[in-house]
Amino acid sequence: MLLRVGSTGDDVKKLQELLGVDVIGKFGPKTEAAVKGWQSANGLTPDGIVGPNTWAKMFAPKQEAPTSAPVAQPVVQNTSFKLDKLKGHIPQAVIDQIPDTAARFGITNTLRLAHFLAQCGHESGGFRAVQENLNYGAKGLLSIFKKYFKTIEKAKAYERKPEKIANLVYGNRMGNGPESSGMGWKFRGRGYIQLTGFENYKLFDATVPEDIIANPDLVATKYALASAGFFFKKNNLWAICDRGSSPDVVTLVTKRVNGGTIGLADRQKHFKEYYNLLS
Repeated sequence: MLLRVGSTGDDVKKLQELLGVDVIGKFGPKTEAAVKGWQSANGLTPDGIVGPNTWAKMFAPKQEAPTSAPVAQPVVQNTSFKLDKLKGHIPQAVIDQIPDTAARFGITNTLRLAHFLAQCGHESGGFRAVQENLNYGAKGLLSIFKKYFKTIEKAKAYERKPEKIANLVYGNRMGNGPESSGMGWKFRGRGYIQLTGFENYKLFDATVPEDIIANPDLVATKYALASAGFFFKKNNLWAICDRGSSPDVVTLVTKRVNGGTIGLADRQKHFKEYYNLLS
């Protein structure tokens, strides 16, 4: 097994499907860049060549994640939550996902659930947005992504091109390969708290039966709430939630989720609403 620039065939197609690049069966520069990014993220020499070791690691059967990863455990579901009280306040589709998410990721009490739902609801615009909107105009790019867009000319070259924007701003970050690899777009933000980047998708992949790396859209379509539960557990947010129901605690949770306090009043409002309903 040796795949490199110029190689062709079904093995190249299989490789390209895994990496999320165009499946054309010919190993070109874009595939090489994606391979280098994958190798770098997985502790291999990033030479862009798929030899026996790289291939074996790429297509190895799923193993249990290291103990440091927040792998979901078979937890008895908390059936005491008064989920019927949430009807009319959050979508039924979200309510239906709560028992499984609670069992997988440690939502063991009403306090945690209220904090969790308040943050998810705000981050997703009322549980409506399940994937990142990167359809920015030039002005937005210059304002939000100043690091990457320093001139109006460059911003105009990328404006209203979400895939191109994602590949630039998420390239060489969070385990993604360079812009040319296409990994920034493949592993863009999805779910109610925007799971982003190859490293996070890989960790979440270990908690569900499906192959999330090959099918990242599942984070938006099936695991929007579960991926948010994964985020809370991975970042030890439950320890903060358990501190209580005061505005100060909501503020602390918000800072960990948002990186600041954007939308704090809305988060405070919905935390009180959900906590009162569930108590």
